[in-house]
Amino acid sequence: MVDKKQIATEFMKLQDEICSELESFDEKGKFHEDPWIRKEGGGGRSRVIQEGRLFEKGGVNFSEVFGDTPAFLLNKSDIPKSTEQFYATGVSIVIHPLNPWVPIIHMNIRYFEKDSGECWFGGGIDLTPHYVDPLDAKYFHEHLAKLCSLHECANYADFKKNADDYFFIPHRNETRGIGGIFFDHLIPGKDFKKNELFDFVIGVGKLFTPLYIELVKRKMNQEFNNRELKWQRLRRGRYVEFNLIYDKGTKFGLETNGRIESILMSLPPQADWVYNFEPKEGSEEFLTLRYLKRGICW
Repeated sequence: MVDKKQIATEFMKLQDEICSELESFDEKGKFHEDPWIRKEGGGGRSRVIQEGRLFEKGGVNFSEVFGDTPAFLLNKSDIPKSTEQFYATGVSIVIHPLNPWVPIIHMNIRYFEKDSGECWFGGGIDLTPHYVDPLDAKYFHEHLAKLCSLHECANYADFKKNADDYFFIPHRNETRGIGGIFFDHLIPGKDFKKNELFDFVIGVGKLFTPLYIELVKRKMNQEFNNRELKWQRLRRGRYVEFNLIYDKGTKFGLETNGRIESILMSLPPQADWVYNFEPKEGSEEFLTLRYLKRGICW
């Protein structure tokens, strides 16, 4: 049965593979590695690409942290107060493209273990287009559904609903993007063995690069103007709002004294907030807002 060290090793290999593939595809941008150590236990490897040919800013981060369980976790019902130690490892990715017609993408896979031996996997992948293209959305979701169909532990319909609900911005009454899949607390037990769950999680990680590169290829040469760049910065503002107010990964990193630069690498290089902006009816921007709803069957 796979153990935490094997999981961490595979996560690091995945980080290496994804960085190499994205660098090769971008041709100009290179990932800068910034190793860090957490004084309470563990550390990680932050890798950031900036000012590339295609990717304006992106990060592919690996972390492995352990130590005393933070107080905010001890207060939750799923972690007994007798538990004093935790272990967590994962890979987290966010890519902000240069071209506003190319979507933002996020992926995270993670493993959490308590000193009692209880453990679980979590993660997901979601797409945030500045301009929603229904054909691209269909392509994205079809590949996620296919991946889930290959693993008995993965239910696409449930995971898609989780993503729709999780990546929702209540104060805006809109989704962050077109969703994807999101899962948490996949616990090994009588139904699914730990190896089966891990195979699915690694499958999500390995799907990332080919899936995103295909989507980038579809839009990377599409011309754009200043109006579309302004809209891109407005949509990036929504991304910032979600990540700083609602995202559990951001909160976990801050509460566990994670490295701030690594936690906030998910934020775009530029974002705007325009007071009471209303897109012109019938415009591309107006049509995109119509797709930022939960429960759309792509």
